[in-house]
Amino acid sequence: MRSLSLVTLAFAACGAGDSRAPAVTAAGVSAASVPGAVSQDTTKKPAAATAPTDSARGRRIKTLGDSTPVRGLYLNRFAAQSTKRMRELIAIADSTEINAFVIDVKDEFGLNFKTVDPLFVKNSGGMGHGVMTDVRALLDSLHAHKIITIARIVTFKDPVAAAANPQHTIRKTDGTPWKDKKNTTWVNPYDRDIWEYNIRVAETMLRAGFDEIQFDYIRFPEPYKSLPTQVFPGEKGPKSQVLADFLTAACDRIHKFGARCTADVFGLVTTVNGALEIGQDWSKLAPIVDAMLPMVYPSHYPHGAFGLERPNAEPYKVIVAAITKAHQRNDKLGVKTPEQVRPWLQAFTLGKPAYGPDQIKEQKRAVYDAGYDGWVMWHPGSKYEPFVPALERTLLSHKKKL
Repeated sequence: MRSLSLVTLAFAACGAGDSRAPAVTAAGVSAASVPGAVSQDTTKKPAAATAPTDSARGRRIKTLGDSTPVRGLYLNRFAAQSTKRMRELIAIADSTEINAFVIDVKDEFGLNFKTVDPLFVKNSGGMGHGVMTDVRALLDSLHAHKIITIARIVTFKDPVAAAANPQHTIRKTDGTPWKDKKNTTWVNPYDRDIWEYNIRVAETMLRAGFDEIQFDYIRFPEPYKSLPTQVFPGEKGPKSQVLADFLTAACDRIHKFGARCTADVFGLVTTVNGALEIGQDWSKLAPIVDAMLPMVYPSHYPHGAFGLERPNAEPYKVIVAAITKAHQRNDKLGVKTPEQVRPWLQAFTLGKPAYGPDQIKEQKRAVYDAGYDGWVMWHPGSKYEPFVPALERTLLSHKKKL
């Protein structure tokens, strides 16, 4: 490790969703020596790297290739902190096909849970944004309702850890931290201490009872020409390879808990050959994770994409084209897991037309016609009541065999 402050970083914030544990252990500190408290009254160290089996604290996805479809909702930190809101969202799951929640445990505001671990505190962030007060109790409730629990970890877009540990950031040529167009500082994906930090966040959440870890922002920031040149201390190898190496390290450790390891990627990654400038390459990442979650929001595709004048007005055509291509690429890669592609669906309005139940139905139909059964709906405010009419009462398979 290049500095002691990153050890403090790596374990200070718990939170894209990347065993070669010795290769990513910071400063020679074993994973077993790091406390993993997740609630105010938790003071014992967790067990070493061995994973727990089923317990009263939550079930595990015992078969990593499980073909059970995941049909989920994204829950931001504020929804997860609200007892009232959680009751409302659970009621949606109880009465529909929804069987999973993707919950922010580490986002751009820092951690979304309490910790007494002094190594996590420095990067906990969340100032004015609150945290979940009792993660284990929440997971117990969700599991009682047969809801699969997925922990979302924002990985390399981490301004909280970057502010606390500027030596572990992407730099400018003058050595100062680089910032994107929104003045956000990113941590350096080549930095193994950053890897260890995020992996230990994942392990902490698995000990609390989560069934799956989902890494978001598994990517580099866009290198716009209008911004300063990005410099990556310790850079070795192409961007696409370092992202693949991170996920290999992370998934290996997550699998020891009997949990799934998944990753969010841009929608364009399903159709572009090779790596995007942000480093995401379908052919490198898909064979590593248990599920790829491409963000195939129709509003995010440019004019003319897939030969469509207005992609946002053609949700079925956009998603069936993007996910069919993903399926074809997985076939060529030899990735045979039945539900290895689980796209994000657009449950928000960005431009015309306004999105409602009809657009959700069209997106769902596209996923099924492309050969998959699972999906997750994204609304930044976790407001899903307007879309409930698009949901079926029970979870039934509709995917076509290609």
